[in-house]
Order: sequence, then C-alpha cells, then structure tokens
Amino acid sequence: MSISLEAASQVMREAMRQTVKRHSLWYLFQGGLMILAGILALLFPVASSIAAVVFLGWLLIACGLFQALGLIGAGGAPHFWLQLLSVVLFLLIGALFLRNPGESLLTLTLLLIVLFMVEGMSKIVLALTIRPFPNWVWVLLSGIVGIVLALVLWASMPVASAWLLGALLGIELISEGAALGWLAWIARRT
Repeated sequence: MSISLEAASQVMREAMRQTVKRHSLWYLFQGGLMILAGILALLFPVASSIAAVVFLGWLLIACGLFQALGLIGAGGAPHFWLQLLSVVLFLLIGALFLRNPGESLLTLTLLLIVLFMVEGMSKIVLALTIRPFPNWVWVLLSGIVGIVLALVLWASMPVASAWLLGALLGIELISEGAALGWLAWIARRT
C-alpha cells in the first residue's frame, strides 16, 4: 500500500496543527516575551548589543566548564587532547568576550548574521510545510524578515554594528514573537 505525497503532507500538517493547538498557551506566552524583549532591544540598541556579547561570553565559559567536567570524568577518553583544546578555546574566547565586549561586537555580529540567515531559511521551510494552515504567511514573512536582516547587517559591517546589532535583534525578536503568537492564537480558535 502506498500513500500519495499530498496525503502524507496533509497528515503532517494536521499533526503540526494539533501540536500547536495543544501547546498554544505556551506559544502565546513565548511570543509575548519575545515581543517584549524585542521592544526593549529597540529602545536600548547599544546596551542590548553589549549585553548580547557579555551573555555569549558567559555562555561560552559555562560550556567550557561543563565540557571540562565531562573530560575529567572520562580520563581515558579518545582524543583527550583535542577535547582539552576545545575546553581551552571555549574558556579563552568567553573570557575575551567578557574582557572587551565592545571589540567583540564584530564577532558576535558575524554570528548573528549566520543565526538570522539560518533562522530565516528554517522559517520559510516551516511556512511552506504548513502552507494550508490559516495564516501560514506570517511564518513565511518572519523567515523573510530574518534573511533581510542578515543581509542588512552584512552590508553595514563594521561601522554600524554597535547599535545596529541590538536594533536588528529587537526587530527579529518582535517578528518571531508576533509570528509565533499569531500562529498560536489562530490554533486556539480552530
């Protein structure tokens, strides 16, 4: 017995719709928090840029420490020295980000460009997957916004990255939050 591609797509879409509907309250809450964070990032773009660098620095240090703990527990692990090098790099890069967050903005800007591009592409793929779902266009627009923001950020490097990074982060958060919230709202009503 075979199933058509359209029938398989319909089953997947219905499963996605049911999942979104079942967890719609959480998605609404998450969307609201993302919109709030985006508004704050737009109001304070330089501060949000620096905060993102500092957060990433601490995150890298935490990853390095957890990896070091795992490495200590696995003394005879294969490629021990390579894993130790990874620990040192996590800790060193995290410390450098914390030591000089202003200069680290360029590195974070490059990482954000990649994030916006990948997130935008994944949202477009998701939108095309849930296409018959009501208001799927909002998810598509969110993906397009992510890609456009990545391109704008790339074109403005390095001059405007101090304030533009925080502003673009705010726009992206508002776009993602609105798309997620709208999708959840519609799912609750159907």
